[in-house]
Amino acid sequence: MSTKSEFSKHAKDYDDNNIIQRIVSKALVRDIKNKPKNILELGCGSGQIFRHISWEIEHYKAIDFSASMCELHPRDKNIEVKCFDFDSEEFYTNIKDEKYDLVISASAMQWSKDLNLLIKRLLSVSKTINAVLFTSNTFKSIYDITKQAPAILSLEEIKEALTDTNSTFEVFNYKLEFQSKKELFKYIKNSGVKGEVQLSFKDAKNLYKKYDLNYLEFEVVFLEILVC
Repeated sequence: MSTKSEFSKHAKDYDDNNIIQRIVSKALVRDIKNKPKNILELGCGSGQIFRHISWEIEHYKAIDFSASMCELHPRDKNIEVKCFDFDSEEFYTNIKDEKYDLVISASAMQWSKDLNLLIKRLLSVSKTINAVLFTSNTFKSIYDITKQAPAILSLEEIKEALTDTNSTFEVFNYKLEFQSKKELFKYIKNSGVKGEVQLSFKDAKNLYKKYDLNYLEFEVVFLEILVC
């Protein structure tokens, strides 16, 4: 199942199953230094970032590649919701003649297939990018057991994509604890975070048996990127 299908499948459950995503979205908005009026958001989901914006805005363009997620995003006269893959030429063609005070993104850009190119394109329409990316150390113990490669970018790959940019970043690690192994694996299933990683029934059963922690690990990078 593709990453897009995973997020679409669990769209209605996303807000209930993404505690860490809600935490980082709130922190991302809290750390905005000014009150931009014209904002472009990548990976808008059901509106977690938008709901934390307390100031008046003139135009808010919300992008997500899941139509199911886009359907859940708040609507208003100054909100534009578009269903695009942000790596696509279609997306860039849509935004290239526009200007934004800020590009913002939480828990989305780690899926980019060419993060360096994406950043360059975003900096052509805005002087500032504020983003949070999950790294491949998220669910690290699970990948250690399954021996599968993570579907998202590593911290090293993210740093490499920032080469020749005027950027600052901070790395944070979180642990989300669960009362039972059943609840832990239900969280993984419903969150959509597992993306393109697929396990056979045998491998899934083996993972359930060997995973002896009562928590999941998350590693996130808070980025601020400015036009040089």
